[in-house]
Amino acid sequence: MPATIHEVKTKHAPRFLALPGVVSVGVGRDAGGDEVIVIGLDRARPETQAGLPTQLEGYAVRVQIIGTVKAR
Repeated sequence: MPATIHEVKTKHAPRFLALPGVVSVGVGRDAGGDEVIVIGLDRARPETQAGLPTQLEGYAVRVQIIGTVKAR
């Protein structure tokens, strides 16, 4: 049985969060309504973005600039 998108996100999140500028890893939807893994960056970081995959274990990956994340 293939891993769910949430299992894949949880498995890979620590590796991505260790990269410069990565502030979040989550699950979202693309324009067609399909689930995707969303990697949030604090700002445009070409060097980090170049090392991110476009797919993980069969799930699409979307990179999004979301800014700095602050705890409330």
